[in-house]
Amino acid sequence: MKRSLSGYSVGFAFAAVIALGLAGPAQAATGGDAGAAAPAAATKAQPAAKAQKDTVVAIVDGHDIHLSDVAKAAQDLPPQLQNAPPQELFPVLLNRLVDERALLVKARKAGTAKDPKVAAEMKAAADQALERAYLRALVEPKLTDAAVKAYYDSHYVKAKQPEEVKARQILVKTQQEADKIIAQLGKGAKFSALAKKYSIDPGAKNGGELGWFTKDEMVKPFADAAFALKPGTYTKTPVHSQFGWHVIESQGKREKPVPPLADVKDQIRQQITNKAVTSALEDARKGLDIKLFNPDGTPVQGGASAAPAKN
Repeated sequence: MKRSLSGYSVGFAFAAVIALGLAGPAQAATGGDAGAAAPAAATKAQPAAKAQKDTVVAIVDGHDIHLSDVAKAAQDLPPQLQNAPPQELFPVLLNRLVDERALLVKARKAGTAKDPKVAAEMKAAADQALERAYLRALVEPKLTDAAVKAYYDSHYVKAKQPEEVKARQILVKTQQEADKIIAQLGKGAKFSALAKKYSIDPGAKNGGELGWFTKDEMVKPFADAAFALKPGTYTKTPVHSQFGWHVIESQGKREKPVPPLADVKDQIRQQITNKAVTSALEDARKGLDIKLFNPDGTPVQGGASAAPAKN
């Protein structure tokens, strides 16, 4: 049975189109997020793409559909299925474009655009496209490799990183159980052996090992106790949380290592984007006459200076 080709991932679909020689000159200038998400295959195919013509692959009532249109359609596929054979992907995309154009032709001939509701929806869609394009033009120039590196240097390399603790635990349901375990530890019992025997935590099979963690990664009672311990010591009284009763052993403390740039690059780009979008929204209101009203029509107190929504 053949799988549906309606849900192939953006990355693979784009690569498949490249493989079919569909990346014409018009495709190379993709805008918005699609350009940022284009896989390495697209870059490698640039020399071949430049040499190709943006061939017409279909004509619908006098309207040409080009190879570049198919390439763009490939970018819009949802990321669900993988490994679509290129020879199957092309006709699916092409027929979808033909269907869309045929519907558009019929709608125009039927005068659908004259319907007030449809006209309003078309205007709203055009306005949104313009807003996104304007915002994209403000944000994308700030997402350079140099900007990412500068953010990495200031927020990771030069900044003090949070403290981490390496610990293990024994988690039980009652305080009495925890007290008995602490008593056994006091008599020389091995922590890992007791964890494997008594702990109800999923890490029990590994001797209660939790690895390295920062304070904000654990619930407060547990974190407070773990960070108060000296390496090599354990809690002499049980620690209670919503998960049960904990006996904790500290195995070490350190400043969190600086992650490689490659590991946090996407996060940094998102942080820069968020900041740039917030700044653009704030700037957009400057110099404009803005009035806000409550649902009952009364003016919002201080409405003219209300802050834009945070991204």
